[in-house]
Amino acid sequence: MDDKSRQGVREIRINPIVPTESVLIATARSMRPRQSEEPAPRDTRKHVPTCPFCRGNEDKTPPEILRRPESDEWEIRIVENLYPVLGDDRNQSNLVFGLQQAIEGYGRHEVIVDHYQHGIAVHEMSVEHLQNLFGVYQLRMGQLYASDERLRYVLVFKNFGPAAGASMAHTHSQIIALPVVPQNLQDEVSNSRNYFEKHHHCIFCTLIDEALTFETTIYDRTSGEVVRRINVGQYVVERGERFIAIKPFASRYEWEVHILPLHHQSDYLDASEEDLADLARVMKRTMARLDAVIGGAQYNYFLHSRPRGKDWEDCHQSYHWHLEICPRTSIPTGFELGSGLFVNTISPEEAAEQLRNAELPDDL
Repeated sequence: MDDKSRQGVREIRINPIVPTESVLIATARSMRPRQSEEPAPRDTRKHVPTCPFCRGNEDKTPPEILRRPESDEWEIRIVENLYPVLGDDRNQSNLVFGLQQAIEGYGRHEVIVDHYQHGIAVHEMSVEHLQNLFGVYQLRMGQLYASDERLRYVLVFKNFGPAAGASMAHTHSQIIALPVVPQNLQDEVSNSRNYFEKHHHCIFCTLIDEALTFETTIYDRTSGEVVRRINVGQYVVERGERFIAIKPFASRYEWEVHILPLHHQSDYLDASEEDLADLARVMKRTMARLDAVIGGAQYNYFLHSRPRGKDWEDCHQSYHWHLEICPRTSIPTGFELGSGLFVNTISPEEAAEQLRNAELPDDL
């Protein structure tokens, strides 16, 4: 192995959406001995008699909020979380003493049973079912926002595998309604607003345009050698009629993928049935590609959409909702935790190529 191959790619990439967030791409680190997150043990059974989320065990869950369809043959349910991180049962005053501040921990924490089948994976769900699931996300988000004007953000997310925070094997998502806008959302929205004020264009739309049209070759000004070629579609993993799955240039996680509407839309609640149908198709194919390349990986995914409140009323043109998929294939080190700098040992270009080239079943 020559020195160049041993060094690989080694550069710090700046997240264009949140410039204060940097990622160290160090592909040579992949050759070192290391401990990776093990594939999550997957229980593929369709029904488990002792599982509270399986059909027929409805009496074993906390109170039900809704089900779809509304019959004994339900496919999706929402129930209260038995161990919520926030709740509406207390109304404590905000506390300020010296530099210490605490605000009321008001909110809602609910569990969405994604599917009646216990161990089904996302890429195994039908497009129609995924469309219904995304519709349930949308419905419940709207209901929560309408239920209390104090709520500023509703986060929908899914954890798969113990390392990703999942404590139940039955496929499920969660929804948390917060009285504050999380800092990472504030950073995305604020930086998107700043970009729009300067360029009069949504930064997410710009990134999509670049992924679909931009091509260039960068040369070393001293030697004249090619430093990098950026090709049209190099970061595109999957594309539908209305949505696109892109590998971020500054990926925090080795196999991270973002799914965005092709046309500008700031609020997930504005997505139409046709939008959700295409989102379901793109999601299913993207998850199938991830499974084909890194089968069994533990992961998180989550929706980022426009927050509520007077501070965020002007971000319709500047912000662009999206879904982020973050497979957990490595364990964060002290350097990452201490510096806040993510280390990625696979170049996003190589990861995107592997995902694009993954062989999918003919029926996908």
